[in-house]
Amino acid sequence: MTKPSTLIIRGGTIVDGTGHTAFTGDIKIVDGKIDQVGVVTGTADQEIDAKGLLVTPGFVDIHTHYDGQVTWSNQVASSSQLGVTTVVMGNCGIGFAPCNPEHRDIMMRLMEGVEDIPGAVLQEGLPWNWSSFPEYLDALDARSYDIDIATQIGHAPLRIHVMGDRGAAREPARDEDIETMARIAAEAVEAGALGFSTSRTILHKSSDGMHTPTLGAAEKELAGIAMGLKKIGKGTLQLVTDFDDVDAEFAMLRRIVEQSGRPLSLTLLQHEHLPDRWRRVMAHMHDATDAGLKMKAQCGARPVALIFSFALTLCPFSQLPSYEALKDLPHEARMTKLRDPEVRAAILAEEHHEEMYKRRVANFENLYKLGDPPEYEPKPEDSLAALASRAGVSAAEYAYDYLLENDGKSMLYRPLYNYFEKNLDVLREMLMDRDTVPGLSDGGAHYGFICDASFPTYLLTHWARDRSRGEKIPLELLIKMQTQDTAATVGLNDRGLLKPGYKADINIIDFENLHLHGPTITYDLPAGGRRLGQRADGYRATIVSGVVTYRNGQATGELPGRLIRGAQSL
Repeated sequence: MTKPSTLIIRGGTIVDGTGHTAFTGDIKIVDGKIDQVGVVTGTADQEIDAKGLLVTPGFVDIHTHYDGQVTWSNQVASSSQLGVTTVVMGNCGIGFAPCNPEHRDIMMRLMEGVEDIPGAVLQEGLPWNWSSFPEYLDALDARSYDIDIATQIGHAPLRIHVMGDRGAAREPARDEDIETMARIAAEAVEAGALGFSTSRTILHKSSDGMHTPTLGAAEKELAGIAMGLKKIGKGTLQLVTDFDDVDAEFAMLRRIVEQSGRPLSLTLLQHEHLPDRWRRVMAHMHDATDAGLKMKAQCGARPVALIFSFALTLCPFSQLPSYEALKDLPHEARMTKLRDPEVRAAILAEEHHEEMYKRRVANFENLYKLGDPPEYEPKPEDSLAALASRAGVSAAEYAYDYLLENDGKSMLYRPLYNYFEKNLDVLREMLMDRDTVPGLSDGGAHYGFICDASFPTYLLTHWARDRSRGEKIPLELLIKMQTQDTAATVGLNDRGLLKPGYKADINIIDFENLHLHGPTITYDLPAGGRRLGQRADGYRATIVSGVVTYRNGQATGELPGRLIRGAQSL
């Protein structure tokens, strides 16, 4: 009989995920589960001195898009490098299963467009050793990771799998289509998917400009799929929607939850053009949860923001003819051109004509330098427009010259959502709402213009310790939000707490010295693909299933992470 493996964490400041006050104590782990919490006597195979350090549950990130990355990489970066021990993929209705060979190009174009994962990366990286969703799970189950992964079946691949070109063209689903989608969704959940996800936002387009196949899907279709999950009594629902008509859209979602009995979570954002609309969404949410329905809104830890650079997908000069003429050049050749005074003058002489693009990408009043350490709650006086005014040059000139620095890798930060008041007070209000959970990190996606896998780390550093422009949030509550609460939202009730019997996913953190570095650009994807990554100082150790996976930010090479099949309980 094999001797149980044991690990004792000694003398740490334990923040156990319940929201209760931190206390000093030990934790004993036996065979990947927490055995004792408090005063632990005796010895173990391994001991870690955590005196003066925080000991917390590992973070559970329920909104990521590592669906492709986990088929070619054992490292779920950047999340696994930032204290996250469980990720949930398959959000926003997209993914790669089910998918027959004739539909692979459609799904890759959709992922390329919606999540900014280059087509060449997907072409080389995806092994496509599956067709059905259970086969996709089997492919993931055959691999090992540095953290645990879980996934959902996306509406887009499901719709195209069942309806083919009709589904891609967003034609209404027939009764037999809905019945088949409901059956396959239920089979996926029975095989281990956590649930079903969909997208209803006009912003989600494939790389060839086509709207996501699920945009405008009828209530009958969504309800039919949800009722498929009701039949088996399993699975969650997740969606993103524009809420163009808040009352009508939420009423539909409420009916679906009432009829199916399945829990639902949705994306919550403050939009610049309708800054108070989110409050109406939450008013409906409160009414629904008061009536006993299981619904949560996912909100961010900071603004959902775009990152601009001459070395990335976007910059304030994107779509201008003279700039676009250079976009396919290798980086060094493009930089040589961009340093040419004549090219600079030509680009600066051009203007954006598409008003929405100009507002989003070339809005110098809400565009900021992003350095190291990064400032994610910048002040209005630090905008490029303000800096340029003080320097006596135009904002466009100031931006151009700044982006030339650091060999064209200098970055600009454009808070797109949750920053209408030019501070994060609105996000504090969201985070403190009884019906929200932290989410929306989009880890594994937007490789060239978003880097938000660090949301869980920022939740701690900014909101519990560093914030100077408004109220903070107690550390114990923040830990609960990012561990127990997120885990419970998707039915992972075996983790997120430091209590006997729970999964031993743990962070040991030097909280005073926990600091995020600025995003960096690496070229470690298949086909030499580019991605934004981010690291942090202060994580002394991250433990997954009782095994140390990271020490002082460096991977140990251990891969205890596995695919999670379905909801979990003790």
